[in-house]
Amino acid sequence: MPTIFVDADGCPVKQEVYRVALRYSIRVTLVANAWMRIPDEDAFKLVVVEDDFDAADDWIVEHVSRNDIVITGDIPLADRCLKLGARVLGLRGREFTEDSIGEAMASRELSSELRDLGILTGGPKPFEKRDRSRFLQRLDAML
Repeated sequence: MPTIFVDADGCPVKQEVYRVALRYSIRVTLVANAWMRIPDEDAFKLVVVEDDFDAADDWIVEHVSRNDIVITGDIPLADRCLKLGARVLGLRGREFTEDSIGEAMASRELSSELRDLGILTGGPKPFEKRDRSRFLQRLDAML
């Protein structure tokens, strides 16, 4: 059985992950820079890493295996995990694949450059109910 790894700092779909994981009896490892409350279930584990840049990402990459599922909004982390054979699901329900990650990385880089030039301002669009629903559907389909 795969393990679900959650890049947990700021993850808005943790409750959905818990619900689906319990339904399928899947282990979940949440990785964060600070302690957080998680359900009291044997299959759920919280790993708190140092508050260093990319510490949570590095921990996930060191522990993920082929066919595990990684939940993240971090595109470089998604790329690293795909290269190890993991499956990756974004917070809004987008499944990252070998075919789609290049476009996602390029789009991220372009947005970063536009922000640096002051052309692009603001952050991501608000997380909506349909994002949560799409995430649930995709996670359920992956399992």
